[in-house]
Amino acid sequence: MESIHLKDASGAYRFAPLRRARFRLGATRPGLLPADEGAEVAFAGRSNVGKSSVLNLLCGQKGLARVSRTPGRTQAINIFDLDPGQRLVDLPGYGYAKVPGTMRRSWGDLLEQYMRRRRSLKAVVLIMDIRHAPSPIDLEMLDFARDCGHVIHVLANKADKLSRGAAQQCLRQMRGAAGLDDVDIQLFSALSGLGLEDLHRHMALWLGEAPSAPSQKHTPPGAGADSASSGTGHEPLA
Repeated sequence: MESIHLKDASGAYRFAPLRRARFRLGATRPGLLPADEGAEVAFAGRSNVGKSSVLNLLCGQKGLARVSRTPGRTQAINIFDLDPGQRLVDLPGYGYAKVPGTMRRSWGDLLEQYMRRRRSLKAVVLIMDIRHAPSPIDLEMLDFARDCGHVIHVLANKADKLSRGAAQQCLRQMRGAAGLDDVDIQLFSALSGLGLEDLHRHMALWLGEAPSAPSQKHTPPGAGADSASSGTGHEPLA
């Protein structure tokens, strides 16, 4: 299917293949993953950081990734097909204390093999709550992705919970924090759509397409300082 570029009613850039996202499978072991070809982008984050809401908004499908009332239930690497050769990957949520240790360890083994061996993985989007300092496990995940040689993009999610000035201040603090000073970080809100256009542009680049030039002055992808794009909002996901 042709991967055309679209604009929503507000004129914001949208990467069309994301609207065609469909659940393919949940892999509980590496051998169940699709063939390691094409391009895919993985989303990771703590179990209560809003990862499912981000994916639903990104794809414009409210029920694509179900928002679980019990964080940490995802036990699989969930694969969503876009256009041929393009995939979204939802990694198991991490850091939820009530999940049994044996389950956490099994996720860890699966994640390690996936992150270290997957050649088609083009970028890892790490979602964090802008209201809180990065946790040790966030930084551990970031360091692991960096050690595996992956492109890392951080979404400072839930920016709608803060005033504009407070969100900017928190963003500056995150960018200057140890372990995050060399990482691309943008403001984001799965509720208001803040930063959605920037994320669509990143997805187009990672998945092999150059997005068309914006019709007006636009903050470079990743800067995220003033982006305020509007947007719309199967298996159980974290």
